[in-house]
Amino acid sequence: MTLVTNGRLITRDPEGQGYYEHGAVAYEGTKIVEIGEEAALRAKYQEAEIIDAKGGVIMPALINAHTHIYSALARGLSIVGNNPTNFYEVLDGMWWAIDRHLMMDGTRASAAALYIDSIKQGVTTIFDHHASYGEIPGTLHTIAEESKRLGLRSCLCYEVSDRDGEEKCLQAIQENADFITECEQRKDPMLAAMFGGHALFTISDKTFDRMVAANNGRTGYHIHVSEGMNDVYDSLQNYGRRPVQRLQDHGILGPKTILGHCIHVNTAEMEIIQETGTMVVNNPESNMGNAIGICPVIQLYKRGILLGMGTDAYTNDMLESLKVALCSQRSQNCLPNVGWCEVTDMLFKNNAKIGEKYFPDTLGVLKAGAAADIIVMDYKPYTPFSDENIDGHMIFGMTGRQCQTTIAAGKTLMLDRQLVGIDEEAENAHILEASKKLWGDLNHRTY
Repeated sequence: MTLVTNGRLITRDPEGQGYYEHGAVAYEGTKIVEIGEEAALRAKYQEAEIIDAKGGVIMPALINAHTHIYSALARGLSIVGNNPTNFYEVLDGMWWAIDRHLMMDGTRASAAALYIDSIKQGVTTIFDHHASYGEIPGTLHTIAEESKRLGLRSCLCYEVSDRDGEEKCLQAIQENADFITECEQRKDPMLAAMFGGHALFTISDKTFDRMVAANNGRTGYHIHVSEGMNDVYDSLQNYGRRPVQRLQDHGILGPKTILGHCIHVNTAEMEIIQETGTMVVNNPESNMGNAIGICPVIQLYKRGILLGMGTDAYTNDMLESLKVALCSQRSQNCLPNVGWCEVTDMLFKNNAKIGEKYFPDTLGVLKAGAAADIIVMDYKPYTPFSDENIDGHMIFGMTGRQCQTTIAAGKTLMLDRQLVGIDEEAENAHILEASKKLWGDLNHRTY
């Protein structure tokens, strides 16, 4: 038995007590046993190991519903001659260039980098969408190994695309199919699979049919949709259908499918998304950084669509994305009184609902029986603080870097800002060498 004590406890349990001024969490194995007042739990579990929150905020760990491990080695990278003026040039000049040069060791290093950074910012569950067209077979297995080694919960898929020819496309389809089979066989509660696709403007009808056949109804799809207007133009010009309609034609939509971005969807498409129970994940910083627009979160939310939050790997800090999501919605709608409930629900409620579609544990809440996914934030409020205004404190007072302790499924991954069981210097050295090789391949020079 382990107790996390000496902190303000936020449970996010709508059916229980939401806040304890002096709270504690008792957990054993991978599950929470009890939450409550610190004095009572200390008296009840006198032999328990103690994790001291040191007056910080004890709360549920965070979930990232859409990210890209393959982009982890891009921090600080400048590719010679790349000066994009539109979204397609961003993709072709930067991200596709990276994944075309990413070999297995680079994939492994990218996974380690993103997972370690996630741990440091209180994220214990990720939904990743991977691409490494330099070397495809076995990459999802390699990422899964890193996820297991570093202790996170991961739902993985591979990005199918026609952009690099039929052979690479078929390999990507097979990689998804093989990993889905692997997850079915392993039955690891910390690992799950989806069937990935890049975006509709790089996926032909023939490829969609191959994807559906290879999946055979086993899992949902994770695909970029109407991220840029080129996706809309391509669907209309070449297929006579808008993107969401095209997905419906091929049987891609449904309650276990995630549509990333959905910036340029119209009202008819929103209705289709709602009627099919399909999920949408907003990635506010990436969308604004790529100058492609802002997702119509308010309209999607009003229709009851399960709307989550991701980072698209622009950052690994979910609280940073939360702040930008709120500001972007208010700016987009020219109203200072919208977006608060929508964006906080996306991160704190809906990401957990998305996670529970793929993992057997109860996520995003501290209560008996839920997954022991617990973080401690180094935050000492100087204004009144409780579950009634915690979101305001998180938006205006916290960042991911204030996470001091991270626990995933009962395993302590970081304690008082020190990674547990991980030689960070050695990890960083390996990641640095892999990034130097990648950068050198991209720019034909030595780093």
